[in-house]
Amino acid sequence: MSDLTLGQAIRDLARRLERVRIETPQREARLIAAHALNMTMARLSVSENDLLDEGEVHALNLAVAPRLERRPLSHVLGRRAFYKHEFHVGPDVLDPRPDTETLIRAALERRFERLLDLGTGSGAILLSLLAERPLAQGVGTDLSCAALDVARANTKRLGLTGRVDLIQSDWFAEVTGTYDLIVSNPPYIALDEMETLAPELAFEPRMALTDESDGLSAYRVICSQAGAYLKAGGALMVEIGPTQGAAVAELMQAANLCEIRILPDLDGRDRVVCGGMRGMENGVSLPQSA
Repeated sequence: MSDLTLGQAIRDLARRLERVRIETPQREARLIAAHALNMTMARLSVSENDLLDEGEVHALNLAVAPRLERRPLSHVLGRRAFYKHEFHVGPDVLDPRPDTETLIRAALERRFERLLDLGTGSGAILLSLLAERPLAQGVGTDLSCAALDVARANTKRLGLTGRVDLIQSDWFAEVTGTYDLIVSNPPYIALDEMETLAPELAFEPRMALTDESDGLSAYRVICSQAGAYLKAGGALMVEIGPTQGAAVAELMQAANLCEIRILPDLDGRDRVVCGGMRGMENGVSLPQSA
């Protein structure tokens, strides 16, 4: 038995995290401790005066080590909360961010029975939407086989296996059929912006972050080809970087999509661009831009 209490160990973790400039060291220390010791947060709170044994101290040190290297907290915990669910994540997929929930909320304003998610990664967007629409079916594509394995695991965890088809595809290359709604959070960080990013992003798949160009390459492909895969009255919705709204809207306009809108996230930054196919056979019309 050590002479260290759980509360002392948590405070020590927080100090170590603070030294490497973690923004919320106390919160993360508690999350890491609960994970390492297989405790609920409630049990953690009532056990802070308990002495730790040597094995528990070792488990805490082992768990915090990758975070001290600035690996994402979700990689340490093996999960990420997004919208209404927790998703398994890791170095093979992009860590889903709260900003992306803007896309979820916009998509749920529409009716859809057939959904396509391009570059699905962990499946967070696709699965969140299907979980809200019990009668809908979805297809998720990704170029990465490892990412598709993560998406399959999340599909199984959420009980959606019978409603999801996951395929390896370079955007639309292997896609067939037409859809009421196409969504995507493609790589949109320009090459010259990569060096300015938070250290955690170095541990996420580069191909999910940047197109190694101006950040618009994926949108050029998606917008130009989406019309061939959208049903009449269907819509395309893509997440964007906060400076890309006008450029992506122009790409949708050039592709003859209509009722184009740029939607803000909760911080007021441009986050989603939407465009529709003419016709009312499926879905509802997109409101006219102001």
